[in-house]
Amino acid sequence: MEFTKGHGTGNDFVILPDPDGALDLTPRLVAALCDRRRGIGGDGVLRVVRAAKHPEGVALAGEAEWFMDYWNSDGSYAEMCGNGARVFVRYLLDSGLAVPSGAGLPVATRAGLVRARVEGEEDIAIEMPHPRLGDPAAAGLGGLALTGTAVDVGNPHLVCALPAGVELAALDLTRAPDVDPAVFPAGVNVEFTAPGGPLAGTDGHVLMRVYERGSAETLSCGTGACAVAAVALRDADRDAGTIAVDVPGGRLTVTLTADSCWLAGPAVLIATGTLPLPLPFPTPRDLAL
Repeated sequence: MEFTKGHGTGNDFVILPDPDGALDLTPRLVAALCDRRRGIGGDGVLRVVRAAKHPEGVALAGEAEWFMDYWNSDGSYAEMCGNGARVFVRYLLDSGLAVPSGAGLPVATRAGLVRARVEGEEDIAIEMPHPRLGDPAAAGLGGLALTGTAVDVGNPHLVCALPAGVELAALDLTRAPDVDPAVFPAGVNVEFTAPGGPLAGTDGHVLMRVYERGSAETLSCGTGACAVAAVALRDADRDAGTIAVDVPGGRLTVTLTADSCWLAGPAVLIATGTLPLPLPFPTPRDLAL
């Protein structure tokens, strides 16, 4: 099995080329690949498969050649991943499976069709599902009770601004935040935010950490950055603008208008290799059986 490793602001992925959908990708295989001690290591797996060859992509095969089959590191799959989509596009371009287009490169995802464009030598920008702000909701973390805003970016988010006196860097995200399963029956990515300093060329600057469902804390979350930007603009009484979102892995830029949402930042491929199948190492799940 061939693989490539890539990341977007530290949000890292194992990329599997499987154009004809021949690979039997299972939750156990995904968890093994993403295991940071026994496998390659990653926050998730990106399978590169033709839309026409994947049952969840075939409906979009007339609009996009490639379907991003994204799986979380625990073997579950998600509707959308903003950093993953940018790394996916980087792989398509660098491997010659696609060429840049002025109209934007279309990619099929479980959240629908997205488009990407190249910005400079390293950055990829992708048009995301437009964030939809929902109702207030609560989250608990180590005795800290927070009220945040639910946001749908093709996948569920809860954006929680920290109160004065609580340091973002001091949060313990080794355990999942407590949320109401009746409000988030499919789970939720929880973003914790603090204001950043003024930044030229932007309409706002936010610092963010995130606990992702299915992956625990990650160094970055693209859909989470979009959710955070939408809340920041709402709180500033703005309908549109550009928000810089600093995550532990770097900086993402989100530009929102009334009908579009573009996420931009670096997308980097760092290694390629091959693995034998079946994999020659056990996973924690195997050891527990």
